[in-house]
Amino acid sequence: MERRLLLVFALTFLIILAFQPLVKKYGPQPAAPKPEQQTQNFPAATVSPKPAPTLSREQIVPPAGPGRQASSEDETVIENDLYKIRFTNRGGQVKSWILKKYTDERGGPLELVHAAAAEKYGLPLSLWIYDELLRNKVNSVLYVASQTGSLSAPAEITFEYSDHDVAVRKNFSFDHTYVVRVETSVQYKGGELPAFPMWPAGFGDQTNPSSYASSLIEYQYNTKIERLAIKKISGGNTLPGPFNWAGVADQYFSAVFLPDEPQNVAMVTRRNSIDVPKDRQKPENKETLKVDILGAAVGNPKGTTVEHIYVGPKSLPVLESVRVPTISGTDQDLRGLVNFGFFGIIARPLFLWLKWTYSHIVPNWGWAIVIQTLIINIALLPLRVSQMKSMLKMQRVAPQIKSIQEKYKKYSLRDPRKQAMNEEISALYKKERVNPAGGCLPMIIQMPFLFAYYSMLGGTIDLRHANWLWVRDLSSPDPWHLMPIAIIITMLFMQRMTPQAGMDPAQQKMMNLMMPVMLGVISWNLAAGLCLYWSVGNLMAIVQQAVMNRTELGREMREMMEKRARKKDK
Repeated sequence: MERRLLLVFALTFLIILAFQPLVKKYGPQPAAPKPEQQTQNFPAATVSPKPAPTLSREQIVPPAGPGRQASSEDETVIENDLYKIRFTNRGGQVKSWILKKYTDERGGPLELVHAAAAEKYGLPLSLWIYDELLRNKVNSVLYVASQTGSLSAPAEITFEYSDHDVAVRKNFSFDHTYVVRVETSVQYKGGELPAFPMWPAGFGDQTNPSSYASSLIEYQYNTKIERLAIKKISGGNTLPGPFNWAGVADQYFSAVFLPDEPQNVAMVTRRNSIDVPKDRQKPENKETLKVDILGAAVGNPKGTTVEHIYVGPKSLPVLESVRVPTISGTDQDLRGLVNFGFFGIIARPLFLWLKWTYSHIVPNWGWAIVIQTLIINIALLPLRVSQMKSMLKMQRVAPQIKSIQEKYKKYSLRDPRKQAMNEEISALYKKERVNPAGGCLPMIIQMPFLFAYYSMLGGTIDLRHANWLWVRDLSSPDPWHLMPIAIIITMLFMQRMTPQAGMDPAQQKMMNLMMPVMLGVISWNLAAGLCLYWSVGNLMAIVQQAVMNRTELGREMREMMEKRARKKDK
């Protein structure tokens, strides 16, 4: 009976689902709600629907009573040495935000407004309101601007709009930094309404699928920093504060809001999608990919929002110079926007050292990497000597270890007597002063440097578009893949030149081939700066190994290896 009852419920549910399209198509349609019937019911921590397309100019209804609205669309341009921002009084929002000190992939001025995404999901410094109809209205009507034309910072501009239902005021102040002061207020039928300033959809430097994948929603309170990847973000979700700063960032640029009252703030996350060309280098290829594009709106859920917004590069010196006081008197700290990853304790000093080399020794980031790599490898030379000594000791005790292993060969791994074998081997190591891990020590020490370089190149804007010889951008893959090929070749030489203690010759030959190929595949699409560090390090290791092979220690090691190989052949 229970199975039959479940079957009836399942069939009923399927029938209801099947009839939904027919009911929508042929059933009575509900009357559209009138704008004046909207009630002030906009909770501060709810999930709102995705925004509808912005109203067109023809769809905007003039105010029914006394109000404040412009009769035509005008623009206001604000400039300083760092940016050029073009406002429109339609919605009192930003149409263009150009960073003067940075270029796009074609060498032109860098436009941070993502044109395609803005057309669908809104322009920067538009307002997020939980009611979709009202949100579309305040972001589409014509505001009265306090100033039009071209202005030089320091400057201030105010946009105002009002009708019989809603009154909006947006004030922006500019100085000589990347920081803009923002103050917004919305009143609906006489009451304060939460309305959050937005950076709604991505950045103009996102030109390929991988650049969209690097987008994050980031925020900080006290010393805790959270970085939300795309898969953890739902569009229209509200994250309650407090926040010292919060916003959206990609690999090299960010738009983060710094509230004057960190305790009274919330953030609405935006996640939408757009279609982008699969290969921008081939315009004839019409294939597209759907990618996610992120945005954020940050403001006071209780009413008027007063905050600053930093729109600019994730450059450590620039971020360290940002000082925005809060009501409590403390300064906001944006240094956390540069993410050096797990190995930040190594990556940050490496970057500061690299930057010093670039500023004081050679004004080219590629050659600065080469010099830094040479110094690091010279510093690691004593470890390479220690590695060879450890391998030589391992070769000397190898026959005794093999004898001990043969003695306990008849026992299974679970047999308690197998433990005695490990104790005998440990005692032998102690007697002969052999460290089994000594041969791996240089590699263990070098790996953090490699990972630190990886995170450093991915997290600092200084290497963006930095050229070196044939490489146009050290933060992107080598266009000709010469350095990954160099890594394969140098690894092959290193494997042949470096003695492999305790390894069967047949296995050694296989490893000598497989390891370089595998590392070459891994490095094929890594940043050219990382491959430069890697390949120069390999060249230094080859030179050092060649010198060591000619010393007494190296000759003794080689003779022992040859003797062992002859014994293996017999």
